[in-house]
Amino acid sequence: MADTELDNGTSALSAKIRVPKTSEIVADHFRSEIVRGALREGDFLPPEGQLMATLGISRPTLREAFRILEAESLISVVRGSRTGARVHQPSVELVSRYAGYVLQAQGTTIADLYEARLAIEPHVVRRLATSANPTIIARLRAATEAMLVDINADRFTEFYRRVTAFHHLLVELTENKTLRFLNQMLVNMLTTHQVDYVRRHPRPQDQQRKSMILGVRSYEKLIDLIEAGDVEKALDHWRLHLKNANGTWVADEEADRIVDSLGR
Repeated sequence: MADTELDNGTSALSAKIRVPKTSEIVADHFRSEIVRGALREGDFLPPEGQLMATLGISRPTLREAFRILEAESLISVVRGSRTGARVHQPSVELVSRYAGYVLQAQGTTIADLYEARLAIEPHVVRRLATSANPTIIARLRAATEAMLVDINADRFTEFYRRVTAFHHLLVELTENKTLRFLNQMLVNMLTTHQVDYVRRHPRPQDQQRKSMILGVRSYEKLIDLIEAGDVEKALDHWRLHLKNANGTWVADEEADRIVDSLGR
C-alpha cells in the first residue's frame, strides 16, 4: 500500500515537471553568453548552417530560438543576410519603456510619478554635495547653459526635455547603477507628461520664458550649494524646488491623470 502511494505521489510530481524545448535551451545558451559579455553589442552569431552543425539541431529549432531572442531584443535577424544574427546588449531604455507600460496598465497616476522623484533626488543631492567633485559641477553647469541657449532660441519643447535630462543627470552622476536604472524609467515618463502638459496648456511666450529662467536660476543655485559642499542647504533648496515644481505639474486635475507611456 505504501509503495503504491509512493508511486502515485512520484507520478504526480513527475507530471508537473516541464522539460524545456530544445529551442528554449538554445536561446538560454545565447542569452547567457550575451548577458555575461562573451557576446558583445554588434557581434554576429555564426551563420545558420554552421550553428545547426555545431549544435546538432534543425533549422526550425534554431529559428524558434532566434524568435525568442528577437522578442527579448537581444538579437536582430536580417532575413536572407549572409551574416548571422546581430547581438544586442540588454538595454536600460528598452526595459524602462516596458516598465512604463506596466505602470500605465496598473493605472499609475501623474501624482505618483512626481512623488517618486521627491523620494529619489534629495538622496542624490546629499551624495553629490558630500563629494563636490569638480567634474560633476562642470557637467551640471554645462546642462544649465544648454537650457539658456534653448530659451534664447525659443526652443521651448527642447528646453523641457533638457529639464528632465537635468534631473536624470543628477542621478547618473552618483554612478549608482540601481538608482540610475530606476530613475531612467521615471525620467522617460516625466518627459512624456511634461511635453504633453505644455502642449495642452499653452501660455504666452514671455510667461514661459520668465518661468524657464527662474527654473534655471534654481538649478544654478543648487549647483553652487553642491560645489560649496553645503549639504543641508542643498537638500533644503532642492526639496523646496521639487515641491514647487511638482505642484505646478500636477495642478488642475493633472494629479489623477493616468500616465501615458506611449506618448500619443
